Amino acid sequence: MLNQHKILRVLQLITYLQEAPHKSVQQLASFLDTTERTVYRYLDLLRECGFNLYKDAGQRFFIEKEDNDPIRFTSQEAQFLKELVLTTGKKSKLKDAVLSKIYMGSELPMVAAHLLNAKNGKIVDRLTKAMMDKEQVILKKYQSINTETISDRIVEPFGFTENYQTVMAYELSSEKNKTYNIDRIGSIEFTGLHFKNEDKHEQQIPDVFGFAYAGKKYPVKLELSLKQFLLMKDQYPLVAPFVKYHSAIDKYVLELEVNDLRVVEQFIL
Repeated sequence: MLNQHKILRVLQLITYLQEAPHKSVQQLASFLDTTERTVYRYLDLLRECGFNLYKDAGQRFFIEKEDNDPIRFTSQEAQFLKELVLTTGKKSKLKDAVLSKIYMGSELPMVAAHLLNAKNGKIVDRLTKAMMDKEQVILKKYQSINTETISDRIVEPFGFTENYQTVMAYELSSEKNKTYNIDRIGSIEFTGLHFKNEDKHEQQIPDVFGFAYAGKKYPVKLELSLKQFLLMKDQYPLVAPFVKYHSAIDKYVLELEVNDLRVVEQFIL
């Protein structure tokens, strides 16, 4: 978790890099009153948070502003909007996207958790733009649980699942509709190429654990202690409607159908 001092430095660095002219590593070190080695660590952190960091021909760094006339909020307005947004589910990627815009468009300090979630918010923003423009994109460094690989995927995104946990997209290489977990996408790269397979796009609604339908469903009935139920609900909040407390056995019973048994097996073990 980032401490408050580091958060402040990162926010200062973002603003500094958005201002002309472009900045050398030496200038950044002087601005932050730190070493050049530490500057590179901050630059890596900005990339991890989803900011587009560029270098010019003179090896000077800068961040391009995506909107030349952004909406600005006062601290009071931003605080009010933040409180409204935070009433949504804590796992919502859309919430993270809105929060990042509120923070970047105001004087309101950004807390560590939301800075770390900025990458996901930016990914949702870019995927939404691709859907509106009907443009193919590259999911950079996607981490797949099924294949246990990290690779780039060229896809045509056409929708989000509940709470913006995953994106539904048609994958060109496999010629299949799939769902991709937002958390496991490194970044989004635009291709400039228009959709070519719209007639093949089909909704792929995942189960409560995030697994897409692969031709078979598995019925599950699992007895959980209070601790197990809370742990599962915290990690997979969509299970809550499928759990009922049975006082006779003092257990919480999960009963539903899933597309994959891996998460259930992990809890059993």
